[in-house]
Parts: sequence; structure tokens; C-alpha cells
Amino acid sequence: MKMERRIPRPADLAPLMRFKPLELDGRKRRLAKAHTIADLRAIAKRRTPQGAFDYTDGAAEEELSLARARRAFREIEFHPAILRDVSRVDTSVEIFGGRSAMPFGIAPTGFTRMMQAEGERAGSSAAGAAGIPFSLSTLGTTSPEGVREANPDGRNWFQLYMQKDRDKSMQLMQRAADAGFDTLLVTVDVPAAGARLRDSYNGFTIPPQLTPRTVLNAIPRPEWWWNFLTTEPLTFASLSEWDGTVGELLDSLFDPTVDFDDLEWIRDQWPGKVAVKGIQTLDDAKAVVDRGVDGIVLSNHGGRQLDRAPIPFRLLPSVSAELKGKTEIVVDTGIMAGADIVAALACGADFTLVGRAYLYGLMAGGREGVDRAIEILSKEIVRTMKLLGVSSVAELNPGHVTQLQRMAPVAAPVRATSSLSERSR
Repeated sequence: MKMERRIPRPADLAPLMRFKPLELDGRKRRLAKAHTIADLRAIAKRRTPQGAFDYTDGAAEEELSLARARRAFREIEFHPAILRDVSRVDTSVEIFGGRSAMPFGIAPTGFTRMMQAEGERAGSSAAGAAGIPFSLSTLGTTSPEGVREANPDGRNWFQLYMQKDRDKSMQLMQRAADAGFDTLLVTVDVPAAGARLRDSYNGFTIPPQLTPRTVLNAIPRPEWWWNFLTTEPLTFASLSEWDGTVGELLDSLFDPTVDFDDLEWIRDQWPGKVAVKGIQTLDDAKAVVDRGVDGIVLSNHGGRQLDRAPIPFRLLPSVSAELKGKTEIVVDTGIMAGADIVAALACGADFTLVGRAYLYGLMAGGREGVDRAIEILSKEIVRTMKLLGVSSVAELNPGHVTQLQRMAPVAAPVRATSSLSERSR
């Protein structure tokens, strides 16, 4: 077909010649290009020394637990409803006696200022601004008082590892209570340190040490080292100093004798809500609920402890069927998108926690990077809910999602009931 052509007039070109204002702030420019948590991870990897990045990004042994957890969220099928009014979507939930504007909070992470100098102060202040809870780890690099200062009006939770020095654990827990932390997360999946092989291969120590290898790796990442060397020295909420690997620290610090009686004792010491983090079987979930805790966190420690551990998202439906309404159910491990959070809620979770997703944002751009990570997840949650045809978290139910299971359990062999003499007849 022959088309008539003409020379474009300036008036025709003018609407096409609109250029975005040049952003001079390099951090804002980088973060504006991140549209997914995976984008933030890529930026974080470029800007963070290998040892610190791999400590965050890695998991135990072959890292199968982490890979399977992430794959489980990808292997789902949503079932949307049509012709529903979703002009307004309410993403808020009640969890552990308080409100959260979104159905996720920031998980406890250790050594956070090693990832990026702003550390827990960036995470807690961003969480407070977004109206979601922030969790401080026993191995945090900011004190409970420092977190309260950064997030004075928001919800702060404290994650407890029971140490061999029980008095020190109780003193730290009391400091968190005195600082207004409202929920205690008792982590129970660290009787021994997992084999985090990336740390071993990198020769990664606490704190990082300057060696020819780390100096070479630092050359393209001067901002990280400048911030690390010119801000306050790395200190920990639970110990004054350490010189060794993370695995050595965990084995020297944590008490492998902790049992259910200790859990009940800890529960009685804390004035607020208590949840147990690290539940990996239905039987253990029921056992801790029977001992009076307020909630459970289905978690395999982000794949950082036992490799080939159960996948929390896969465990969720059976736990929800037994315990929904009897306790509050939280899920973590493997969450990289808002759709993952929506899927967990539909399968019976009351709440979720994100760890690496938050840290990728932190490493990519400090406080602004954490804001961006929260914004990405929040927008994905709202969009997914609208596309499913639901206007509140309470409307989500198992009918909205099907888990597509690639790795089906192998049935156990059936034991023969007849005797050898009977079979020989």
C-alpha cells in the first residue's frame, strides 16, 4: 500500500522532544532504575565487597534450601476473580497486638552495618515511615536504644538467640523491653552453625579484615570502604568484639542445650508478645503453641542453617489447617516479590518477614534503598491483590492459589505384615 509522506513540522516534533530532568544524585538515579528486588540485588552486588555481599546473599552448603524456597514461590498458580470493586485496597493487618500497614515486616539480620554503614538505623527508620515492624537481631550492629532513637514511633521487635551466658541474654532482652520493643522473636534453629561455604571461601571474618584480596576487591567500591572506615567502629548489640568467622562466632556464643522448658521460662520473662522463629515441622509448631506462645515463624533461617531443610511455604498449608485461629502464623525465607507475600497470605499466613530483600535495598542505597525495597514490595502486593479481585488481606484464601509441586515426596515403603514362615507356605 502506498502511503503519502510529508516532511515533519517543528510543531509536530515538539511533543516528542520532552526530556526528563537530569538527576544529579547518583544514588537516586540508581534506585530509580530498580523495579524489582532482583534489580536491587544486582545494584547491591556491584557496590558491595564480595565478602559482605556473599554473607548476605549466600546460604548453607550447596544452598539448596534457599533455592528451593524461592522456586516454591515461583511454582504457584493464581486464581483471579473478575468484576470485583478493587478501587480501594486495604493492605493493613493486625499482628502480635498491633497494626502493620503492610502484611510484611523487616526480619532480624545480623552484622547489618557490614552490608552498608547506615545499617539498622536505615532499616528501622524506613520501616517506621512505612508503618511496618522492624526486627533487631541479637547480632545486630546497633543497640536497642539506637533502634528506638531511629524509629521512636514505630513498632520494634527483638530477636533473641539464647547464649551460653544466660545473664547476658537476659540483660539484652531487658534492654529491648525497656526501649519499648513490643514483640520477642525467640530463634530456635541454631544449635550449631550452618556451613556457610561462601564465607569460608572468601575468608570472611567479623569484622572484615584488609588483606591483598580485599583491597583488590575494594578498588571499584571505594564508597563502601570509605563509609566503613570513617563511621563509628563496628559494634554489636550482644558482644563487645570478635575476631573470627561467623560460624565460629555462632558456635562459641549460642547455647545448644536450649529446650522447651527454657522456652517457657523465656516466655515468662518477656512482658510483651512472644513468637518462636525457626519452626520447620507441624509437630514442633503444635508443641510450642501448647506451651503458650503467641505466634510461630515458619522459617529455615533463610537456608543458612540446615541445607535441604523443609520449605516454609510448602509447610504453611498443613500448619494453617491445624493452627489457624489458635496462634498467629508468620512465614519467611525465599520472599523476593510482593506476589510471594500475597501467595503466603492466601495459603494461611497472617504475616511475612523479609530479610535479604531488605538488605539488597540497603546495600544498593542505604536508607533510600530500603525505602525503595519497601515501595517495590508494597506496589507489587497492591497490584497482585487487585488482579486477583480482592480489596483486603482478609479476603485472601486458599482458593486464590495453587502450589505446583515439582518435588513430590516419595512414599515410604510399606512394611510386610506376614512372617517368613507364612510367606514360605
